[in-house]
Parts: sequence; C-alpha cells; structure tokens
Amino acid sequence: MSTTDSGRQLLDFVSDSRVNGTDSVPYHVDPSSYSTAIISGSGKKYDTRTSEQRPLLGRGRSRNMESCSDSEYGSNTIDDPEFASIIRSVEQAIDAGILPQRIYQGSSGSYFVKNKEGKTIGVFKPKDEEPYGHLNPKWTKWCHKVCCPCCFGRTCLVPNQGYLSEAGASLVDTKIGLNVVPRTKVVRLASSTFNYTAFDLAKARSKKFATERFPDTIGKHVKAGLPLKVGSFQLFVEGYKDAEFHLRRFETEPLPTSTRYDFIVQFQKMVCLDYIIRNTDRGNDNWLISYENTPEVDESVKTEDGEAAWDVVNSPKIFVAAIDNGLAFPYKHPDSWRAYPFYWAWLPYAKEPFLDEVCELVLPKLSDMNFVQDLTDDLYHLFKEDKGFDRGTYEKQLAVLRGQILNLSQALRDKKSPLQLVQMPVVTVEKKRFEGEDLHRHHSESAFTQSFQHRPPFFSWC
Repeated sequence: MSTTDSGRQLLDFVSDSRVNGTDSVPYHVDPSSYSTAIISGSGKKYDTRTSEQRPLLGRGRSRNMESCSDSEYGSNTIDDPEFASIIRSVEQAIDAGILPQRIYQGSSGSYFVKNKEGKTIGVFKPKDEEPYGHLNPKWTKWCHKVCCPCCFGRTCLVPNQGYLSEAGASLVDTKIGLNVVPRTKVVRLASSTFNYTAFDLAKARSKKFATERFPDTIGKHVKAGLPLKVGSFQLFVEGYKDAEFHLRRFETEPLPTSTRYDFIVQFQKMVCLDYIIRNTDRGNDNWLISYENTPEVDESVKTEDGEAAWDVVNSPKIFVAAIDNGLAFPYKHPDSWRAYPFYWAWLPYAKEPFLDEVCELVLPKLSDMNFVQDLTDDLYHLFKEDKGFDRGTYEKQLAVLRGQILNLSQALRDKKSPLQLVQMPVVTVEKKRFEGEDLHRHHSESAFTQSFQHRPPFFSWC
C-alpha cells in the first residue's frame, strides 16, 4: 500500500494491464398497476396524448451499430444460458405478433417486452432511442436540444452509451455480489413498434415485397424484416413499486426491527453500487422496493400436536432493485453546471454507518488489486463492443471508477455513513505507463497517480 501526503491509503492496482490478453431478481409489478402508461407504437405518426412522433432527434440514415442488419451482426450470442433462453422466447413472441410496448414514462424510448404467453419479462432500451439518441421518440429531449442546446446532455458522460452503462452496472453488481440490479445484458432485437427512420421502414417494405414476389430468386438471398437494434435488456421485476411510494409509507408505518435491518443492508449495497459507477441519475423514482406488511406464519415452528404455531410469524420481507443505471460511468467528475448528487444521501437511512455485513461483503473485494483488475477487464470487453469506443476515453472512465473505489474502501474501513461518504473529496486515479531500460532489455512499467477535483459544479444541489 502506498500513501498520499495526507496519509490516506492508495489502493495498489495491478500495474500490468491485461485488457488485451444468478438468480434473476424480479422491474415493476405490472405496467398497469402504477403510473407508467404504455404506448403501443402503432402506425400513428403523432399522438396528442403522449406528445410523441417519429422520428425526432434527426433523420440520419447512418447505419451504425445501433441499427444493424442480420448480415452485419449475427443472432444474439449470450454466455448465460438462462438469459439466452429468455431472449429466444422474446424473439419467438415478436415473430408471433406479440410486440414490445413503448413505456410512456421516462425521457427515452424504452419498451416492455413479453414472451409468447403475453407476460412482461423484460425492459428493452435501444441505443438509438436513448435520451440523446437520434431516434428518441420523446418530444421533451427534442425541445431540450432545440431550445436549450447549451445545456443539452451531461458533459461528464460519453454520449449514447446508456445501454452499456445499464449492462455495466449489472456486471459490477454481479461481480461484487450485491444482488440489487436486475440482470441486464446487451442484446439485439427488431420490432415494428420500435422507432425507425422512414428509410429503414421503406427498405423493409421493399424487402418484404421482393421476397414474397420472387421467393425462388431474391427471396433466397435477401433477409426480409426491419434492422436489428442494439440495446440493453433488463429482466422485469415483479412486486415492486417506486421507492418514493414506500419511503413515504415508512414515515407513518415504521418497519419491524429485523425488516428494517434487511432494508438497510440492501440500501447500503445500492449505495456502494451507485458510488462505484458514479451514477448521475439516482433519484427516489428510479429505484424500487418490494414490501408487503402482511404477517407470514413460520410453519417450521410446530405445536405439541404437530400443527403450525400460528402465533409465531416471520417478519415481512423487503427487497431493493436498482434500475435505470444508464447515466453512469462518467469520464470525469461533474464540474460544469450541475453536480448530479446522489439523492439517497438526503434520506435518514444515509446517516447510519455502514453495517458489518456490507463491509465484510464489499471491502475484501475492493481491496484486492486482482479483483479490481478483473473487474476493469470485464468492463473493457463490454464497452469495446461499441463502434464508437475510444480507449483514451475509457481510461478516463476507469480513472474515475478507481477513485470511487478508493474513497469507498476508506469509508468502509472507517465505518463511515453513506452521507459521510459523499462528503469525501472526489478523486481520480490515473494509470501512467513509463518506459525504461536496464542492462539487458527494454521494459515498461505502470504506476497510478491520484488527483483531486478543484473545480466544483455551479449548482451543488441538482
């Protein structure tokens, strides 16, 4: 361990880079059970109720990664057999006419995806329909871009990488063992309910006509259908509601002692995740809580006659799901207009020190330089699949991530609270490579240097 001038320990990350070399957690209960309205995405060009039209943020005919044909990319290849099976069921449902349904809530084009039985099993967010994507179907971001271009986008984030951020958050969650993010992968899907350019729609109609008219000639060489869209696919979680709903409920209906402990554990796990990936969009409306205050009889406790002891009940179960992780992994700390704070830091639960259970789970892994290197390697292999991937920008993202890990590790050692964690000076840990020579050979070495942010954002509260 090396130390800074202030005496703080600096993690010894692996000096030799090797980048070249679970149970599904149930999104929302049911689309119809809360305020998330759904747009079916039929052939209408404009809907006055939802203020949507197609397309919006530009009519580019570019054919890059976010809009690709089967010849450019093969079918989905996922190393998780269970997840791959889910995606196959989605593809079969789309072929059978059970199409994804657009979610009205939010600032991007996202869709509830169903299986052949019509059950919602996932949420798909195409890359080109992200908040700042050129095919975003929501009017709000179009107006934002046109009317206030100087404040358009978040300058600390890599544009149009929200789908990678969603998958990256799930990767970090799985790697550390937090189990608060519903499993999320990068997949490719096509559906008529997605938002396409007029050119893609006309091309699909032409292909369909040609293959049906000349099945023995053109039909053998041309694959009909709309181009696949790349995006993030997150498993749908059942029995959950927005955290804001339950947090207000807990003010008047305090949690039982054991249930409250379980909630604090999962809350602090989400804190660790958000802090590591530097989530810039964690409000109380984009994380979920599952909680039903109904007593459950503990059937493992029997009376003398062998019957269940009905006076012995289990404490209500509570679970946390951290969704909407598309605005994370910045390449610098916010230093412009907004600070994008963690809104959970203002909750009373953020004032409680990190529990031993959380420290014992997270700290040994973050203190292991091999674990951190493996984590960054896995993120590299995920992020490099994007056609706009830039190695220099990615290294800046890692510098922020390493700095967050450094601060979080120190906070866990000192048993600080989440509130005290966010009050620590933000730091970046950059990797520097040095060339050298000895008597026999030329060699290169890596070292890590840390720096603190000296330019705070103009607004610190938003």
